[in-house]
Amino acid sequence: MQLGMNSKVGNVSFEMPQAGEPVFDKPYSEATAQLIDEEARALIDRAYTRTVDLLTQHKDAVDRVALRLLDQEVLRRDDMKELLGPRPFAEKSTYEEFVEGTGSVEEDTSLPKGLQ
Repeated sequence: MQLGMNSKVGNVSFEMPQAGEPVFDKPYSEATAQLIDEEARALIDRAYTRTVDLLTQHKDAVDRVALRLLDQEVLRRDDMKELLGPRPFAEKSTYEEFVEGTGSVEEDTSLPKGLQ
């Protein structure tokens, strides 16, 4: 672990040895190591629970996709739109749409000449 940004661990950075360097001990205490382990486990548990909840909530859609995959090895965008309907948000299709709002107003977000 190199960085921790969490209310329990805090905003911390631990210098870890580079690949190939010998490791003699951790740059943090056993108590901190235990806290890191607990927070990592809690994060994984929350992600697992959310994933199961989403799959359960959208079981019909998951079943439709699974059945189509039994017939067809690869699903394309049009297949997914047919199975699930349009996305619930506006789709972005140009470079300018993707980068909109990521830089200053003065920033030139047009494609370089070689990519136009």
